[in-house]
Amino acid sequence: MKTVLLVDDEHAILDALSGILADEGFRVLTAGNGREAVARLREEIPDVALVDVMMPVMDGRELLREMAADARWKHVPVVLMSAVPLAILNREAPVTCADFFQKPFDLWKLISRLRELAGEGSH
Repeated sequence: MKTVLLVDDEHAILDALSGILADEGFRVLTAGNGREAVARLREEIPDVALVDVMMPVMDGRELLREMAADARWKHVPVVLMSAVPLAILNREAPVTCADFFQKPFDLWKLISRLRELAGEGSH
């Protein structure tokens, strides 16, 4: 069973996606912001991470930088999600991640991509 770290400050999204990903066969670790995600990463390294960009305390970009700077986590593929288009996010600073999904997104495409990045392939 592949593990996904799901990071979002909106509890409704966190709960809904967590339940769906679990139903789809993922083991799900959750965090409400980037700082909580770093604490989770210290406990366990997931196969893939799904991270919201806009969050308080530590946002998705800061988390990406933190992960890239640490040898323990820099290999973990990160999929970013945001209501803000990637082109606009890139105006501030280029975002480097495994993939990006703009909200609202096609849930089944997201699940397929997470499986692919986690090493399961498409089902």
